[in-house]
Amino acid sequence: MYCKTRRKDGQCSQGGISLPKEMVDKIVYVILQEEVKRLREELKEIYALKVLRLFFNVVLNQEKGKKMFSIVTETWNPITGCYHDCIYCWARQLALNKLRNASRYRKGFVYRLNREEFSKRFNGGVIFVSDMGDMFGSWVKSEHITKVLHHISKFPNTYFLFLTKNPARYHEFLDVIPENAILGTTLETNRDDIILEGANGRPISKAPPPSERYKAMKSLDWPLKFVSIEPILDFDINVMVSWIKHISPFMMYVGYDNYGHKLPEPPLRKTTELIAKLEEITLVLRKTIRPAWYETLEASFGREPHEL
Repeated sequence: MYCKTRRKDGQCSQGGISLPKEMVDKIVYVILQEEVKRLREELKEIYALKVLRLFFNVVLNQEKGKKMFSIVTETWNPITGCYHDCIYCWARQLALNKLRNASRYRKGFVYRLNREEFSKRFNGGVIFVSDMGDMFGSWVKSEHITKVLHHISKFPNTYFLFLTKNPARYHEFLDVIPENAILGTTLETNRDDIILEGANGRPISKAPPPSERYKAMKSLDWPLKFVSIEPILDFDINVMVSWIKHISPFMMYVGYDNYGHKLPEPPLRKTTELIAKLEEITLVLRKTIRPAWYETLEASFGREPHEL
């Protein structure tokens, strides 16, 4: 582009565009940089809607889901083990007790790449990847994560659900994560102090605190984001709702602890209010929804349930 004449203030009043010879006698359209940016955003939204439509078509036409989440048709564990040491972890308890004699868990709930799993083939449905561990934990080797992502890329008609308490690592692999991956995180609460101060003198988890998980998911540019608020811990409702708005997950689960850990839970009334607000933002699927453990005790003594 060039300027032919300028006004006294230095602004161009008349100009033109130089084009190569092969463009002579052809119709040429000029698109401003701002328009290109807007077009890219619109195409991104169209792509996201297409992916969501395909996903829900799979879910609604599958057999009843099983395992941890109702949308899941199957679990697959190429990587197992976890060092977050969450006190409510059912997978650790399963590995250290019922499965303690299995080859994968004879040394405990330790990080392990299960090479035998890579002969597995998939044909549709929603596969929960590594429900017996955290595949994106800081201890997992990058080449092992890449190996899993490369394998699932062979099955574009299948969706793969990932759930981690270290979502910052998703950003490391965005160039190799296939578009049929659902990237999720657990946000039991928005309050770091509950996780760090813990219950009965022990931290609830050694995982990155909720505020770090939130920031990582908020900045994650991915159409299929997922949040699990389970087991739900006490929270600040306005902050929690704001977090979910910023993350913009296409769906989420909410549920209470199922294993009697007596966690610092919110009262049922507060959870119900949260769910109502979240349903204005995204699809919310309910898991175990019940009174907090202390509400049951207080009701038996004729007292009003208290706030945490």
